[in-house]
Amino acid sequence: MMNINTAVENRNQENTQKKRSQWFEVWRRLRKNPIGMVGLFIVLALILTAIFADIISPAHYVEYLGRVPAYEYQDLRNRNAFPSAEHPFGTDNFGRDIFDRVVHGSRISLQIGFVVVGISMIVGVIMGTVAGYYSKITDSIIMRIVDILLAIPNILLAISIAAALGAGLINVMIAVGIGYVPFFARQVRSSVLSVREQEFIEAARAIGAGDVRIMFRHILPNCMAPIIVRATMGMALAILSAAALSFIGLGIEPPIPEWGAMLSEGRRFIRDHWPSTVFPGLAIALVVFGLNMLGDGLRDALDPRLKQ
Repeated sequence: MMNINTAVENRNQENTQKKRSQWFEVWRRLRKNPIGMVGLFIVLALILTAIFADIISPAHYVEYLGRVPAYEYQDLRNRNAFPSAEHPFGTDNFGRDIFDRVVHGSRISLQIGFVVVGISMIVGVIMGTVAGYYSKITDSIIMRIVDILLAIPNILLAISIAAALGAGLINVMIAVGIGYVPFFARQVRSSVLSVREQEFIEAARAIGAGDVRIMFRHILPNCMAPIIVRATMGMALAILSAAALSFIGLGIEPPIPEWGAMLSEGRRFIRDHWPSTVFPGLAIALVVFGLNMLGDGLRDALDPRLKQ
């Protein structure tokens, strides 16, 4: 028994050291990938913009009202203004600065991306791990639930849930998050199936480790690479889906500066005032493009078959 315990402990130490060297190797390969680095730069720019939004576009002081957030401040004398030195992206039909609204909208998009991926990843990882580890009846039940969710298009499922729950930031995140659970579940299940039969798992069973410990202490850490790639690309899809819901009126409602809602407001003036739609649309496209590029770069960096 002592020999088995020692073998498992040595295996865990070797895995820890190996993971550190693997992550260093992943970073080295990612740095050599121009596509991945461009995506990383765009994502870091989004994060910094969201963090320092109040500094980039500070609040305005209005008499009798006090401090008014930049994205709510209305300059009614300059409605539907085109880009200028005072308003780099112009103003909308209420005289609100589009640049300020795009900057503060990055916080909403980033929050949606992280929360949606967090919801779908936690639920999907648990479902996929349990299904892959136990197989047979448990696997069949969980996978049939996943198949039912996959049979419904993501955006249609999100629209149905958002319509039932009502508009609002939390409801949007729940609606979009549920739709991406099956993708994590299937990804994790396939990874667990390839890991659970390895020798160190058999050694853990031999020393009496419980199923929960084996699943989440030994198996799941060896499945993190595909989960990370899926999470990165899932953030892009989550931001895009949330913008689509807001565009059709089932997402975040004005005056909150969400990019999809800004597109919906500006489409009425698209022929006479293009900045109302162009700049929010470019923000969505740029962020989704950056996250997809980062996901592609991480996929290449984490793929051991590409190791030279």
